[in-house]
Amino acid sequence: MTTVRYCINGKLVNGIAPTNRGFAYGDGVFRTMRLLNGELQDWPLHYQTLVADCSKIQIVCPSAELLMQEFKYLMASANEEDTQFSILKIMITRGEGARGYAPPSVSEPTRVLIQSPLPNYPAEIYANGVALYTCQTRLASQPLLAGIKHLNRLENVLARAELKDPRFFDGLLRDYDDHVIEAVSGNLFIRKDGVVMTPVLESCGVAGVMRQKILDWYKTQRQTVLVATLTMDDLLSAEAVVIVNSVYGVLQVSHIDDQAVATNHWAKELRSQLHYVTH
Repeated sequence: MTTVRYCINGKLVNGIAPTNRGFAYGDGVFRTMRLLNGELQDWPLHYQTLVADCSKIQIVCPSAELLMQEFKYLMASANEEDTQFSILKIMITRGEGARGYAPPSVSEPTRVLIQSPLPNYPAEIYANGVALYTCQTRLASQPLLAGIKHLNRLENVLARAELKDPRFFDGLLRDYDDHVIEAVSGNLFIRKDGVVMTPVLESCGVAGVMRQKILDWYKTQRQTVLVATLTMDDLLSAEAVVIVNSVYGVLQVSHIDDQAVATNHWAKELRSQLHYVTH
């Protein structure tokens, strides 16, 4: 697949009004998911999260039936290659509005579906792990927006711009209290002293669907995951560190900056337990 497909409010167009509040203010939310053999991976969990995120910023989320209808319309002309491995991004904005921050008293949410190629991840990152760069960009505290995958992602843009060295797959983000929060494009877990941990996201960060999927899996196994305040020392002294998102799945972290991190088969085990296909 080399092309990108768009569907906006049920029409195969790629334009949006300049007065749309998603464009003007980042007034909306989004989710990104994999398409495998014509099926959206983890769609119920993605939709559940879309509804929750919309609710937090007081947008009425379109129904799952409408979004699925538009997804099928978008894919109607796709060839077999397009349906095997690709990505679907869904954005919900508050819709159009007049100038000014005040949201309109009545709004019609805008639905944007974008299908694009799945990145061609090299096999060695699944076999050997990846290196992370510790970003200088910090995440600001805003509990009202913590966990939401909203359209205001300038902190991530600035952090990603720091990654100029091709040795690094992604960046590591901290808050202003030096607590580790997440990767630029994903969440993280560590295993230390036999305990699985993931950073608390009460003040900043995104609660990703793959993060929730892993939390849910451990719960089904009656194993506890500690949601905790983590520091760089915790990561560097851990038995293993992984980064996760809905596109690349689970990746072992082999290095943070120039320092090696302990590695084992944890990432491979998680991919197997979650039935994640790496190609």
